[in-house]
Amino acid sequence: MLKSMTGFGRGEFMDAEHRLVVEVKAVNHRYNEIVIRMPKNLGSLEDKIRKTVAATLQRGRIDVFVTVDEYGEKNRGVRVDKELAIAYHKALKELGELLGAPVEESVHQVARYQDVLRVEEVSTDVDGLWAKLQTAVETAVQNLMAMRLAEGTSIEQDMAARIDAIAGYVDAVEERAPQVLSEYREKLLGRMRELLAAVGAEPDEARLLQEAALYGDRISIAEELVRLRSHLRQFKDTLASGEAVGRKLDFIVQEMNRETNTIASKANDFTVANVVVEIKSEIEKVREQIQNIE
Repeated sequence: MLKSMTGFGRGEFMDAEHRLVVEVKAVNHRYNEIVIRMPKNLGSLEDKIRKTVAATLQRGRIDVFVTVDEYGEKNRGVRVDKELAIAYHKALKELGELLGAPVEESVHQVARYQDVLRVEEVSTDVDGLWAKLQTAVETAVQNLMAMRLAEGTSIEQDMAARIDAIAGYVDAVEERAPQVLSEYREKLLGRMRELLAAVGAEPDEARLLQEAALYGDRISIAEELVRLRSHLRQFKDTLASGEAVGRKLDFIVQEMNRETNTIASKANDFTVANVVVEIKSEIEKVREQIQNIE
């Protein structure tokens, strides 16, 4: 099924120790760009998160937000800076000798000096946390994909309807084309007869018809119509393929636009020109929708 490039998904994992929340937001982008924002102490998991997201989301600007809350007792420790404690003790002793005053000092007092005791949190077991975080990431991606698929279905239906509309306009051009060619040849023959009569020359009807036919072939749009119909079929077949088709559809639309421009320039007919305007309008709307799909 066709997938939109925009969407939002949220995943959460919670147990007695942690609550992990992952939010994934995707918007249109030509390539696959994944930006991850999470606590610094989980930096080693960035590559795993990126691979998990990229396995499902192949195109778009994807922002991943990770938050972690810890519950229960935190694993903490107290470190004693022995060298600093001894240095404080020696410094106080020297100060006492210098001032000729006794130094009354206890372990409790030394412990209160700056940086003698430091409370440190034991490093998070990042690898152990990954199994929990992976669940939240996968849930967020699945929820985002559900939104993408729903929006993709709407876009697919809209584009299919517009391609059918273009096919109807092509039918109208194809119906008008023989008359355009006939009118052009008659107009050209009349003009050549007038020019020959003006110089007193006798017109060679066989030669005139041959020349008119040659010039008429130059404005024939039969080949362009065949190619345009082929592009319309390719577009629908690609839509039904169920793959990431954004870039391919964009190329097909470019070719459709090219053939339409050629038809407009060659036909030189008011009726055809009006129909071409409608075709180009539908093509542009299809192109805008393509920018929203993967």
